[in-house]
Order: sequence, then structure tokens, then C-alpha cells
Amino acid sequence: MSRIGKLPINIPAGVTVNQANGVVTVKGPKGELSQHVDASIKVNIADGQIVFEVDENSAVNIKQKQAFHGLYRSLINNMVVGVSEGYTKVLELVGVGYRVSNQGNLIEFSLGYTHPIFIQLPSEVKVETKSERNQNPLLILESCDKQLLGLICAKIRSFRKPEPYKGKGILFKGEVIRRKSGKTASAK
Repeated sequence: MSRIGKLPINIPAGVTVNQANGVVTVKGPKGELSQHVDASIKVNIADGQIVFEVDENSAVNIKQKQAFHGLYRSLINNMVVGVSEGYTKVLELVGVGYRVSNQGNLIEFSLGYTHPIFIQLPSEVKVETKSERNQNPLLILESCDKQLLGLICAKIRSFRKPEPYKGKGILFKGEVIRRKSGKTASAK
């Protein structure tokens, strides 16, 4: 089967995992998450570990079973890590006059448009903004749900995608944009 799916997941202290009616629920100090698991995958919780096995008798074809095996193992592992440690993403606004501020979970962006952009985040996501003199503004997002956090970061990045000529836009902290030379460099 899937080589990723074969790896057991160790359950850290303070995290409880339950399974009922094909739904795996994970509770921990950072929150609670649940995930539906397809009937072709068996989830065994014992001795502080979660092990995934493929049900050979299900009607799903073998390729789909292998895909589900690794998929559900990765999703449940992300949930266990999320409720125990949490996930953090840091976005950097690169550009003259780009600003960000927040009041609770309402974020206001000034990104060079004629109007400010507002976005209301769900309550599962914690937001922090940092604006220091001579530094690019930072937006720090924290959550126990990795999927939700990635979705929100993609939505925020879509307001000003990084562009290759001046390097401006909303980038992840430490991301390097491959720069292009403009028209004047090739004219010589």
C-alpha cells in the first residue's frame, strides 16, 4: 500500500483521539478538529498510536485505496500536530505604502489600490500585525487547522501577488522571488 500510510502516528501527551461512525475526532490544548475517513480505510487507535490499514473487502479500486491510505494518514497527522503544537504562517508586505492593521479578527490592508481591503477571519485563527519603522509590515497568522490557515494565506496573497520585476507584493517570510530584468536590459 502507500508508504506514507504505513507510518504510525504517535499521540502526544494531552491529546485524545476518538473514532465513531467513520469520523476521527482529535482534541488537544490548542483546539478540536474532526475528519471523515472513507470506509475503505480502517483506523486503529491503540497503545498511544494511530495505525491505518486498507480494507481489502471494500468495493473501491486498488489505486484509489492506496491514495486514500496516504491521504487520510497525512490529514490525521496534521490534525494531531495542529491541536498539540499549532501552525504559524508569517506574511510580509513588500511595497512602498503597503500597510496592514487589525482589530480582533478584522484585517485592513492598504495595498496601493484606491480603497482599503477588509477581510474578516474565522474565530479559529489568531492574528497579529507588526509594523516597525524601516521594516516591511508583517502579518502573523496562527491556527490549529492547517487547511484553513493555508486557504486564508492564499486568499490574502491573491490581493497582491508577488511580481517578478520589482519584487513587490505579499510574500511568505523568507520567500525568494526570482527576479526578471525589464525591457531596458534586453535592448542593449
